[in-house]
Amino acid sequence: MRPVVGAYLGMPHNAKGKLPALLSQTGVFKDTRSLQPADGLIPYDLAVPFWSDGASKRRWVALPGGKIKFSPVGEWSFPRGTVFVKTFVMAVDETQPEVKRRLETRLLVVDSDDGVYGAVYKWRADESDADLLDSSLSEEIRIKTAGAERQQSWYYPSRKDCLTCHNAKARGVLGVKTRQLNHAFTYPSGVQDNELRAWNHIGLFEPAIDEQELVRLPKLAASNDLERSLEDRARSYLDANCAHCHRPGGTVAYFDARYDTPLDQQGLIDGPILISQGIDKPRVIAAHDLWRSIAFMRVSTNEDIRMPPLARKRIDEQGVALIRAWVTSLPGPPVLDPPTISPAGGTYHTPIDVTLSNSEAEADIRYTLDGSVPGPTDLHYEKPIRLTDSTVLRTRAYKSGFTRSITAQQVFSFAQ
Repeated sequence: MRPVVGAYLGMPHNAKGKLPALLSQTGVFKDTRSLQPADGLIPYDLAVPFWSDGASKRRWVALPGGKIKFSPVGEWSFPRGTVFVKTFVMAVDETQPEVKRRLETRLLVVDSDDGVYGAVYKWRADESDADLLDSSLSEEIRIKTAGAERQQSWYYPSRKDCLTCHNAKARGVLGVKTRQLNHAFTYPSGVQDNELRAWNHIGLFEPAIDEQELVRLPKLAASNDLERSLEDRARSYLDANCAHCHRPGGTVAYFDARYDTPLDQQGLIDGPILISQGIDKPRVIAAHDLWRSIAFMRVSTNEDIRMPPLARKRIDEQGVALIRAWVTSLPGPPVLDPPTISPAGGTYHTPIDVTLSNSEAEADIRYTLDGSVPGPTDLHYEKPIRLTDSTVLRTRAYKSGFTRSITAQQVFSFAQ
């Protein structure tokens, strides 16, 4: 039987309305401290969740009268007044993983114009309630470790930030779609069921699903699901973390990260890129070549070029390992690592000797001292390079049967 819930709960019909100051005033929970959802809210989970700096999430949806316009691929359409609820929880003691802290609860509301707006509530220290945030906020979270303590930065998004990802091209609602809910979920009652089948049974879809078709509907592959191919798992990860922006008409880029799009049409493998990051022959994914795969570069760094760019302070090591494994599994010749330059660039007061080395034995290391890109006929490295004047040293490795390395560079200055 379909649960009955009022449209919008305690939220306004659009973002111009007055938002409740407290989470307890939104109508989401009938007991806020214990996270007991209001009657009619449906718990759900995703096959491949978006990476959120290691936080876990609990999710519910409040679906008013009307039905979800079901589509086997792409996005669904939801009735006005639908409210999605997501509470973020962080483990704060690595020696006792069960010790957790609530950080925030985000609400996403399908508004009266068929768009969406978001609201972020930051939990109080005693977890009695959560307060509405009017703007973004960063906080250092203390994490106990076996040795001492570490700090982890957490970013609370603004309402404007919410719309960066929950954008019109992605139809506002991101995770709740066929390929994410076509998986087994254990409900609080202990009953396990396929989420699509469960939602279909209580009459949420128009048109209803022919359950004989469930096995043929698309489904994302979790990164640890070894029954699915490496390619499926990597493409599922990119779908969950990138496809809300990287799609036709989305952000300024050439590739389409949606899992629904066939791989040979995604522009991923050998796909052109807009910003080279100073890499020669860069690609979105360069087969068997991590150094020229810009997608890998951006998920594996915390620098300004990181992806996703918003509300990510930590690298998803498991996700990075998955993309690394996929890239290196693709057919192609072995690739040379860029030479190591030692010591590193910087300001020096006396002449120094710089050594170049490579992980591959017998690699031919070439270098330049004028900032130009080194080629196979440039200076051959044989012994430490004595530097006495300010220099831009660039170097590259070559070896027959290998793809040449990308260029490594260090800038050396000498103080007078």
